[in-house]
Amino acid sequence: MPETLSDPLPGVAPAPAAPPDAAAGLGAWETSADPAYCRDLHGRLLAANPAFARLFGRSAEALVGTPVAALLPAEDAARLPATLAALAHPPHQATSEHRWLTSRGVRWFAWEEAALTNAAGEVTAIRATGRDITRQRLTEEQFHRLSSAVEQSPVTIVITDLAGRAQYVNPKFTAVSGHTLEDVLDQNIEVLRDGHPDADSYDRLWQTVQTGGEWRGELATRRGDGGLVWESVKVSCLRSPAGEITNYLCLREDISERKKLEHDLRQAYKMETLGTLAGGIAHDFNNVLAIINGYAEICLQGTPDAALLQKSLREIRSAAQRAGGLVRQILTFSRKTEIRFAAIDLNQLVRDLVKLLDETFPRTVTFALELQPQLPPLLADLNQLQQVILNLCVNARDAMPDGGVITLATLVHAGGIQGHNAVAGRSYACLRVSDTGTGMSPEVRGRIFEPFFTTKQGNQGTGLGLAVVYGIVDSHQGAIEVDSTPGAGSVFSVCLPLAVSAVVAPTAAVNSDFPGGTESLLIVDDERSLRDLLAQTFRHKGYQTATAANGYEAIDIISDPARHFDLILLDLNLPGATGLQVMKVIRLCRPQARVLVLSGLITPETRADFQHLGQRDFMQKPHTLDEMGRRLRTILDAPRAPAAGP
Repeated sequence: MPETLSDPLPGVAPAPAAPPDAAAGLGAWETSADPAYCRDLHGRLLAANPAFARLFGRSAEALVGTPVAALLPAEDAARLPATLAALAHPPHQATSEHRWLTSRGVRWFAWEEAALTNAAGEVTAIRATGRDITRQRLTEEQFHRLSSAVEQSPVTIVITDLAGRAQYVNPKFTAVSGHTLEDVLDQNIEVLRDGHPDADSYDRLWQTVQTGGEWRGELATRRGDGGLVWESVKVSCLRSPAGEITNYLCLREDISERKKLEHDLRQAYKMETLGTLAGGIAHDFNNVLAIINGYAEICLQGTPDAALLQKSLREIRSAAQRAGGLVRQILTFSRKTEIRFAAIDLNQLVRDLVKLLDETFPRTVTFALELQPQLPPLLADLNQLQQVILNLCVNARDAMPDGGVITLATLVHAGGIQGHNAVAGRSYACLRVSDTGTGMSPEVRGRIFEPFFTTKQGNQGTGLGLAVVYGIVDSHQGAIEVDSTPGAGSVFSVCLPLAVSAVVAPTAAVNSDFPGGTESLLIVDDERSLRDLLAQTFRHKGYQTATAANGYEAIDIISDPARHFDLILLDLNLPGATGLQVMKVIRLCRPQARVLVLSGLITPETRADFQHLGQRDFMQKPHTLDEMGRRLRTILDAPRAPAAGP
């Protein structure tokens, strides 16, 4: 035994050189699987059992006299005096947890320690029995790290039960939504529904996760301050050790900044494309104006030939409709328009755009069409699909500086396609745009869809066109493939889903023999000629009409309880009070009034404002009298809806 030092602990007598009770107490532990040892009041080992000795790969005898502090990391050894102080007082027992530097590495042990006393009741040594708790401590540390990661995550995290009821929300959820877990539970908020535009979208989420799949999507949510937040959302299953689904995990990451950049990117290329098409549009407009002016002069000459007069009027009307189409084409590229998926005749769209491009592109570039007859309609947004076709054609033109042939082909692809947004088992319509240009190397082909990547010199290109094409195709749950060989041209294949049981809307009738009526109409429009035309036309059909030239005049008429109107034709852009302000007055004074809103451009924001007031009927200018008359009759004949309000 080592020499005993004096005054090891205030108020406690020094330990004898060889405390007989220490060895006697240890004898009962010889066969114990738990490590045990005795130390003197100076922290040196007096005895140890075989289980303790095996921890350090040494014999029990070799450990005697070793300072316990030498077997612990420094920060753990520093806590030993506190344990010794606790053992100095009745009941002379203490528990502690320390790391030990064993032959197997650092291990955690929980110790039950007791003071050994002599006949006089003086503490002479410390006996300790240990238990390896390394696995438990590692589990606790792992849990703490995971808990900290979830609590401090910059991503919104929600855990629900199998019915979609929230069981946990992290602080980020509270910061973004303003709701705590208590709020969600008390108000029965369906946290997984947040941001879904309609019931079908929400149902698709449940169909996916209830079968064990992972649902992904991008959702827009309007927060309490009125701002719109875009989030990338993932909902997956949490499973028990037996593989059973026990909960759902929802992760929502704010991608508003990315969506803004994507929008800005698309708008930038719209303007670039508009510049490319400006020459062709100007050419077409001049032709339209020449047709209208020429045939109008014939009509004004008072020719007695009725057939020639009718032909002139038909040509004027046809040219005006063509001009309206050109206006819509300009708006498609120069301003933000509402995204609407509908059934589209791809073949007809290709024919119309090729006619425009043929006037715009150099005469050295020619077009060839290989369109599959009776191609089923595909499901797409018309404005964005126009952009895809035009961008691919512009790209093909630029690949043929000395001229060549651009071939556009359509066909049905009945099998599945490759693409992370593709729907298994769905049929697709494919558009192939091929050129006889310079082609691309594999290195260039691998980067063509990167934003701002371009092989054009100087300021001849922004590198946005194909990136925009890729984004549009991806948002339509389609796919795009490229096949190109240097010197042999390129082929771009775009596949978009066919419309399910959808029919392309038929072309409006060319005559104006729409059904009449006897109802009372209020026509609100600042364009005098158009206002007079509509009033005269509807009076001729039997309707009673009144007119207003601006927003203030319309409000005066609408506010007069003595006047009755079955339907109000409301122009969107008015001097004085705006169309939206007039609409608010209508909802206050005449909540049951039927209204048809007219405008040359209805933005998504404007439409949302009107829909908030309960307005559902809109019509785009320019329109034919026949279209207007039939739409008006449809609204009047429909069952009257309940009063709507903000």
